This record gives sequence, C-alpha cells and structure tokens, in this order.
Amino acid sequence: MRPPDPTGTADALLSRYLHDRAAEFLRSLRAHSAGEEESADALRRSSRRISGTLHTFRALLDPGWADQLRAELAWLSGTLAREHAYAARLDRLLHALARLSDATPTLPAARTDGARPAAPEATAIAATAEAARPAPAVGAARAGALLERQLTLARTRAHSASLQALGSARFHAVADAVALLASEVPFAPSAAEHAGAALLPAVESADHRLAEAVGALPLHRAAHPYNAAGLSDSLDAPWHRVRLLLRLHRYAREVLSADTANRPVPDLKLLDAGQALDHHREAAEAAAAAAAAARTPRIAPTTAYALGVLHADQRHEVEAARYAFQQNWQRTAVATP
Repeated sequence: MRPPDPTGTADALLSRYLHDRAAEFLRSLRAHSAGEEESADALRRSSRRISGTLHTFRALLDPGWADQLRAELAWLSGTLAREHAYAARLDRLLHALARLSDATPTLPAARTDGARPAAPEATAIAATAEAARPAPAVGAARAGALLERQLTLARTRAHSASLQALGSARFHAVADAVALLASEVPFAPSAAEHAGAALLPAVESADHRLAEAVGALPLHRAAHPYNAAGLSDSLDAPWHRVRLLLRLHRYAREVLSADTANRPVPDLKLLDAGQALDHHREAAEAAAAAAAAARTPRIAPTTAYALGVLHADQRHEVEAARYAFQQNWQRTAVATP
C-alpha cells in the first residue's frame, strides 16, 4: 500500500517528528531518574524511534551525525533492554515448567480423510508428542532452580550494567545530542524539498526491504500449524531480520501519518504481525536459555530431561508464532489494495 502523501517540506515534517520523540526521551529520562516504573521501557521506545528515523531518512540528514547518534542510541536501548529481557525470560520458563510438569500427552486431532500425513507433518506430530510428555516433578523443580540461579545472575549483571551506563559520560553525551533535537536537526540540502518527493522514496525503500525479507521466509511451510520448521534454531535469523525491518517500516510510516498533535499513529493492520514476531523472538531466546542450562556440567539426568522437554516446548512456541505471523501477513496482504 502506498504511504500517505505528506504536505510541506521534508525538513519541517522530520523536525516535528524528531522534536517530539526527543521530548519523549527527555520525559522518560526524568521519570527514570525519579524511580518511576515503566520509564525504562519508554526510554527504550523513544530511543528506537529516533534511531529508526535516522536510519530510514539518513540521506536527508548529515550522515556522520546520523550514524553516530544512531549507534549510540542502539547501545543505550540494548543495554537497558537486557534486564527486562532476563526477567521476562525467567518468568516465561518457570511458567512453562510448571505447566509441563503437570501436562498429559496430547496429540493433534487425527485426520479423518483416510490419507496418511506427509513426512514433515508426521515428523512434527511425533515431536509434539515428545514435547507433551510431562517433565518429572523432581527434574522440573531442579531445572527451575537452575534457571533461576542463572537468569537471576544475568539479570543482576544487566541491572548493574544499566546503572553504570546511565551514570557514564557516554550516556550524558547521548542525552545532550538528543536534547539538541528539540531545537535543531542537521539536515542535508535535499531535505528542503517537498516532503512527498524527499520522504516517500525512503519510506518505499523500507517497504521494499521488508517485503523482500518476508518473501525469503518459508511461509508456505509456516501456513501449516504442524510443519516441524520451527523445531530447529538454525533458521531463526531471517525471522529476526523481518521483525527488525517491520519495526523500521512502522516507524517510517509514523513519520508520514502523525496526527495533529504529532503523536505516532500505529499501523493497526500490522500490529498483530509484529506481536507474533515479538513472541517468536521471546520463545527462541527462552529455548536457547533452556538449552544452555542443559549444558551445565554434572546436572542430574532428570534435570537435563526436564530442560530438554522445556526446550522442545519453547521451539513449538516458535513454530506457533511463525504460523500466527503467516496468517496475519496473509490477511494484511489480502486487505491491502
């Protein structure tokens, strides 16, 4: 779908958008200094939006300045994200362990058309049966304790890294650079052109990169709930790339579709697709954490078994997320004129 045709000049539109995102960043920073909850999330969101805008519209900005600030914002948002990610991962894995330790084996409904399942489907059904086996209670308890030790330690280290980062000269330089966005943005001469002529090519380029990356995914397999394609972590990278490109796509469209108060207007048609890819990443990282814990030396066989069941369960969550994305992307494509 062609993005809306903006009015005015590119520098005026981009200035308004970046000014407001910078104001959000500074408000979040003040809230974080006051100890308010959720302020770190807001700080990361504003950092990602500024960084994404600098990336997509780099040709309209001073490239050296844009690249430097984008790299620093990526460092900041990545550093702040780790503590929350470890906490959410532990919560996810402990809930999954509790569910699996009480599980009873279930299988997908049998086919009633008399046909034998295709080989990939048969493989997936067998893997589903394996993942549905309940984890032994003792093994699950020990696996939970091991994961809690490992991920709590990682979270504590991430918290310390965040505090150190927020008190560093590097962070204060980033905050100063963002504060300058509230008054001045270093544009290239081409940014003085009409917004449609200057901005639309960059937005359409972001759309093209997203469509190309989605086209490279095995969506024909993801269209089937049980296809075994998500059971291996060797093919996660293309899906993670689509998630990042979808975020850039959304941010680029926000620049063109901000409301009268210059607030970002999300593309609701792609919201579910983006949430499916977020779920995909969370499940993939949880599965990796379970696999890493299973490699801990000298753990009991029952603990290793419980972690193996947990790993398989999370890889099936990956598969389910791919299916959800495929369904949402297909509906979006059909609805787009």
